[in-house]
Amino acid sequence: MTLIKSISGIRGTIGGKQGEGLTPLDAVKYATAYAQWIINRSGKSKPKVVVGRDARLSGGMVSNLVTASLIGMGIDVINLGLSTTPTVEIAVPMEKADGGIILTASHNPKQWNALKLLNEKGEFLSRKDGEDILELANKENFNYAQIDNIGKRKDDDSFLQKHIDAVVHLPLVNTEQIRRKHFKVVVDGVNSTGGIFIPSLLHALGVKEVIELYCEPTGEFPHNPEPLPENLTAIAQKIKDTNADLGIVVDPDVDRLAFVCNDGSMFGEEYTLVAISDFVLQNTPGNTVSNLSSTISLREITEKYDGCKYYASAVGEVNVVEKMKEVNAVIGGEGNGGIIYPELHYGRDALVGVALFLTQLAESGLTSKELRETYPNYFISKNKIQLEEGMDVDGVLKNIASDYAHKVVDTTDGVKIYFGSEWVHLRKSNTEPIIRIYSESASKDKANQLAYEIMDKIKALA
Repeated sequence: MTLIKSISGIRGTIGGKQGEGLTPLDAVKYATAYAQWIINRSGKSKPKVVVGRDARLSGGMVSNLVTASLIGMGIDVINLGLSTTPTVEIAVPMEKADGGIILTASHNPKQWNALKLLNEKGEFLSRKDGEDILELANKENFNYAQIDNIGKRKDDDSFLQKHIDAVVHLPLVNTEQIRRKHFKVVVDGVNSTGGIFIPSLLHALGVKEVIELYCEPTGEFPHNPEPLPENLTAIAQKIKDTNADLGIVVDPDVDRLAFVCNDGSMFGEEYTLVAISDFVLQNTPGNTVSNLSSTISLREITEKYDGCKYYASAVGEVNVVEKMKEVNAVIGGEGNGGIIYPELHYGRDALVGVALFLTQLAESGLTSKELRETYPNYFISKNKIQLEEGMDVDGVLKNIASDYAHKVVDTTDGVKIYFGSEWVHLRKSNTEPIIRIYSESASKDKANQLAYEIMDKIKALA
């Protein structure tokens, strides 16, 4: 069993012994610590928190535990039920709430769940805030509310439509142009809440035909829920069988977005942000941001527009958002298909990405395959090494950096080594007991070679 306590939230596998997995007692403990933090931060006698969840099998159980803990601490809860991460993020400021919790383990398999924690802006917590909550949890000095002061729960299923309305009315979204194209689109909702939200959005955008694949929110993921090419064979075949114009794939909590072209080939998760950024920059020039593990294509696309600059951040949504605010970026995100469009909110949002991309596709007059061919064709090799218990990860990374001291090395976040226009980035994951090794080159073989060389060195050191 695994329980990972970090500033990003509390993530673990369901069951096992307390403190070794995401057990009911652990869910209550960390929800209560968050509640105490909200009370301290807001200074209110009756704070308000928004709670939503994806469709994974443990979602109902964990939601009941978390909601009851908040109520027991005297906090009013707005329960969205089945929802998405970006929907909860926009609901927090809409409701003038003091925070939010999304119950989802993102792309992790079904045995995982997590508490993703938000502040009063509907944004992920800063490192300091996350550390404060972990400290409160460790102390376990909780003071629950007396009977007259316990919180109340309000169920609210209106935010599906509110989120869609907010997206559809963005200035760059052109529903009339989309409607005129009579698009046929296949959606893989991995049997989670994307199967509710994405088809509803497509109908609102004017897509003529929506073909649903794995769109029942049962929580029984039909394939590994991470939207990588090896997991998307079914949608690729469905696109070819139905002569569809596009395939849309999201992860269980709908903050990651990948496209499949009209011929069944992958648009490329890395190129979700590249394409959408190109469209945004055409209409609203400005700066862009992605993390250190993302393709250099975004830099190239950004710099073709006069006065526009690209900036890199440490990995992690909160780091990307911080850099975006610092440089006043008009678009940003992560190479895992995460689109952050500040015009709506500072959070990864697949719904925003879908609407902007379909507008771009409609206005370009190109097929999805033709649009993909207008962008550079770099290849990123994504690998990982499972961490053994007791492994000195920081020591391993330090040794790798030393071995390549003759190259350009960036240690802002893990170790990134530049080999001319190629690079390798290795870092310890915040959400899983692994080291991620990403490498990029114009050649797939060369990207893999770069990654394997580093992986062999790590294994030797370990």
